[in-house]
Amino acid sequence: MAVSVYVHQNGETHSTDRVEPEWFAPGSTVMAWVDLIAPTPEEARLLADVFHFHPLSVEDALSAIHHPKIETYDAYLYLILHGIDFRVEEHWFATRDVDFFLGRNYLVTVHDGHSRSIAALKVTCDRHDRVLGEGPVALMHRIVDSMVDNYRPEIEALEKQMNKLEDEAILGAREDLVRDILDLKRDLSSLRRVLVPQRDALGRLARREFTMITDEMAYRFRDVYDNLVRLSDEAALLADRVTGMLEAYLSSISNRLNQVMKVLTVMSTIFLPLTVLSGMWGMNVPLPAFPGGPDAQFWWIAGCMAVVIVVMLAFFRRHRWI
Repeated sequence: MAVSVYVHQNGETHSTDRVEPEWFAPGSTVMAWVDLIAPTPEEARLLADVFHFHPLSVEDALSAIHHPKIETYDAYLYLILHGIDFRVEEHWFATRDVDFFLGRNYLVTVHDGHSRSIAALKVTCDRHDRVLGEGPVALMHRIVDSMVDNYRPEIEALEKQMNKLEDEAILGAREDLVRDILDLKRDLSSLRRVLVPQRDALGRLARREFTMITDEMAYRFRDVYDNLVRLSDEAALLADRVTGMLEAYLSSISNRLNQVMKVLTVMSTIFLPLTVLSGMWGMNVPLPAFPGGPDAQFWWIAGCMAVVIVVMLAFFRRHRWI
């Protein structure tokens, strides 16, 4: 069923599969939570026909994804937040938006069915009547608070992965490490793009800009806002760390390349005079005779080459080039 309805009336909460327009009439004491999961066009008409939401907010709610924001209309607040859906093992990062329509005695949520927070709260609603009895603002706070709490283990998983990559970057254990570092950098950028506007939207709820947010609920949203600020700061610090890690890894690769180039340069420098010597005695021109006759010529040339090699290595060693 793509539409879940929970109704609180006369101190009791029950679930149903229908929405009655008289619940939302002025003076009604019914508290209703309507959850639309990937609604079909028929189900989506509830937003306009029953609740009479503004067409622009309905269009945003039915769209695939939007940045977090909060907007006020005549009779309701419209809020978009993102729940995190990140799998470190598969290196796949995504967020899924949840749309909230908050009215006097109702809360309407629209999402694609992957919200862990809403799924957990439905179980709580079935067991405790007071969850809906506290009102729509408190209900929205419970969902939002759970969504923000779900960011904590995911960020800790990112940090754990970063610690592992830092060790590998220092040791230079893998040649393809730069790909994992860039993937992690992209994940953190995506995380920050969601956290910052989400933090601003919750900040408006914490500052009591809206009449339906009481002082007590503003204090609760302030706690969620503070938690989100900490997460944003941690994401910024992780982004700085991954940038430094990338620079350190590239520097390590550059140093290794320099060491290889130094060895090749020393070898080339040593063989250069040897090539000259071998070329001189290989020319078809008269050369000074060597003691011992022509048969000793090879050993004299080999001895000269050995002396040149020893002298050059000693020179390089003295100047600490090797």
